[in-house]
Amino acid sequence: MVLLQKQKIKLQGIKKKKKYSEIINIILSRTNLEERSAGILNILGVCKTLEKPNDTKNLSQAIYDFKIAFLREKKTPIGLLALANFIKASCDLSDLQKSEINFNEIITFYDESKCENNKEVQSSTVMVYRNMARVYGKLNENKKSLFLYDKILKSNLFNSYDLCSYMYLQCFETKWKQSDFFNFGKFIDKNLKHYPDEKLLKLVNGKKTKIRIGFLSADIRNGHSITYFLKTILSNYDKNKFEIYLILNQKNEDRTANYFKTLVDKTINIINKENVEAINIVRNLEIDICIDLMGMLSEHRIELFKNRIAPDQILWLGYCNTTGLKNMDYIISDHNLIKKNEQNLYSEEILYLPSIWNCHSGFDIKREQVKPPMIKNNFITFGSFNNLDKINDETVIVWSEILRNIKKSKLMIKSSINRNNNRLNKLFSDNGVIDSIIFIDRKKEFEDHMNLYRQIDIALDTFPYNGVTTSFEAIWMGVPVLTMKGFNFNSRCGESINRNINMDYMIAENKEEYISKAIELFEKPERLVEIRDEIFQNSISSSLFDINNFSNDFFKILSSVFDKQSNAP
Repeated sequence: MVLLQKQKIKLQGIKKKKKYSEIINIILSRTNLEERSAGILNILGVCKTLEKPNDTKNLSQAIYDFKIAFLREKKTPIGLLALANFIKASCDLSDLQKSEINFNEIITFYDESKCENNKEVQSSTVMVYRNMARVYGKLNENKKSLFLYDKILKSNLFNSYDLCSYMYLQCFETKWKQSDFFNFGKFIDKNLKHYPDEKLLKLVNGKKTKIRIGFLSADIRNGHSITYFLKTILSNYDKNKFEIYLILNQKNEDRTANYFKTLVDKTINIINKENVEAINIVRNLEIDICIDLMGMLSEHRIELFKNRIAPDQILWLGYCNTTGLKNMDYIISDHNLIKKNEQNLYSEEILYLPSIWNCHSGFDIKREQVKPPMIKNNFITFGSFNNLDKINDETVIVWSEILRNIKKSKLMIKSSINRNNNRLNKLFSDNGVIDSIIFIDRKKEFEDHMNLYRQIDIALDTFPYNGVTTSFEAIWMGVPVLTMKGFNFNSRCGESINRNINMDYMIAENKEEYISKAIELFEKPERLVEIRDEIFQNSISSSLFDINNFSNDFFKILSSVFDKQSNAP
């Protein structure tokens, strides 16, 4: 029996009731592939992705349905919607399988679908742009992602994730000044949804026996860098004075999430809650201070903070820049990151910690003092284990200049997340140093990853978006990090880290000094040995890993925020 186009209305009704298996059975039992229109194929594929979103077999079948739907109607709204779903499902499958997708086919389909000037398909086109930006992210093509987000913003069909992604991706580039981040943050605040008071529970600021602190994150999972820093304070606080609430926004709760639950008084998960319900759930907890660990990153819930879920709201750790939100009251920093005369470029009030803005809880990896590998190798090996997105064109040019000036030098590159390295391969080839580059696949075992630092003489920091976790890793293993001064929070993280281990020498004033310092350390191996000795001997006792002092400082600041709140008229 042929499933007629008019029966799509019936299927859509069933779909609203989330009876995905029923729809799949109706379509598969009553039609064959040739009889299915692009619209029916799209419904079929969507239902397969929703029925079992983490099932690779279902996802693969859905990808095929979306592909055929697009090929049947390439430039109609339905065809473009199918293409958007095809791209999204392909990316989801890539994430599940931790493998690359067929980028060439996706890009070919995208190139065939250009319909920017047709208003009838504008909504579907924006969905294609949004998902293609994700593809270019996987291809480490940040500029192309930004180009697409720019188109989305100009269409006025953007959502909160488009706004936040656009601002976050600008951190990797060199064009924006801090004033640009500040102004765009205000634009974000203006365009985030505001919910009327009658839909929300009243925000209570009642007297309690303890100060209630909430931490909101989507990243409390095995291996995520956030957990190493959050553990520092959740393992060391006065339980008689503070009550800690962990607010998760993540689908999977692994052993790491379960461990963190044991460190706090209460845990809730709002991943499946719409904004209004989530706001009311958190407000009902009567939290005094809520700390956002994501900002513009991850599966953020920035609109909750826009609508206020606690009397005081603080940004810390995950996103190292301003949000622009009027209701984000504070941002935690240190004096190396935000200068006094720059405070007006952050919408939040700055809370300065006395030494460093975060502290690492350390690693279960045996530390052994290792002499610079170049003494044995007769050549120097630089390394960068940062997210490949942080390695922009200017960074490649500077690193290439170093490699050209040091005979037989090597640069080991390994991304902290899965990324395609074709762009970097071409850039280093264009700069004539590809033979000096060693690309390392992401390691499954964390110990294998950490042991790679034993093969590195000097870690090269990225700019303007510095490394953070990777710098702590390198220093833990006794490897110095060469960084460069920046102009805002996220471009000065390397500077703050090095200053807190008295390694001012490893902070370059500019690109020229960055290059000259790298060359000088090669030419003076005795100086490199001295620096590595100092780092190995002194770093663990420094503020980078002093969890007790950091925790005391952190909660002292929270207490001052609470006191200010309590004494407000």
